[in-house]
Amino acid sequence: MKEIKKISIMLVDDHTLIRESWRSLLCTIENLEIVAECGDGRMAGELAKNNRPDVVLLDINMQPLDGFEVLKVIRKLSPLSKVIGLSMRSEPANVKKFFRLGAKGYVTKNSSRDELIYAIEEVSKGNTYICAEVKALMVPKTIEGDDAAPDLSSLSDSELKVLSLLCGGETSKDIAVKFGIAVKTVEVHRHNILKKMKIKNTISLILYVKSHAFEI
Repeated sequence: MKEIKKISIMLVDDHTLIRESWRSLLCTIENLEIVAECGDGRMAGELAKNNRPDVVLLDINMQPLDGFEVLKVIRKLSPLSKVIGLSMRSEPANVKKFFRLGAKGYVTKNSSRDELIYAIEEVSKGNTYICAEVKALMVPKTIEGDDAAPDLSSLSDSELKVLSLLCGGETSKDIAVKFGIAVKTVEVHRHNILKKMKIKNTISLILYVKSHAFEI
């Protein structure tokens, strides 16, 4: 009888109970195998490098290193490992940012057991997967029309960095010094950010970002 090739999985979550729940759930599936786990994002990169898991289930809301930073490290040290983000949050902007950093899947913690297993199997094949809860929020702009809500995913990496510093209280001059660019260039970025986000001024923009608890 031909042996089933198992999908090797690494679990990364700073809550022990969550990791134990994942392990208990996934260990019952014949073609899945837990090869490593940790609760500290700072250890995740080396652990992935040493175990080379097919799939990493990564909690996004960890401390002190969040899932976005952990994803970057894993992508660098174990580039063939495919990362699926797990989070209580379903904001499309955060999901799109996670994919821009190299993730292959995103599942909220409201998702069913079957959906999580399906996501693992799809991602292991080289496909991408976004859970149904998030997909329902990602309405195409062609349907939303001109009244579409502001979308952080429309911003370039440079614009996101500028926006992050603006939200932290930095002035255009401060940002220019940090990036080693002209103040005029920062002002162009600010103008483009407001235009893309369809928001009239910087104060409204910052209030919008903070009120939606977006991670930039």
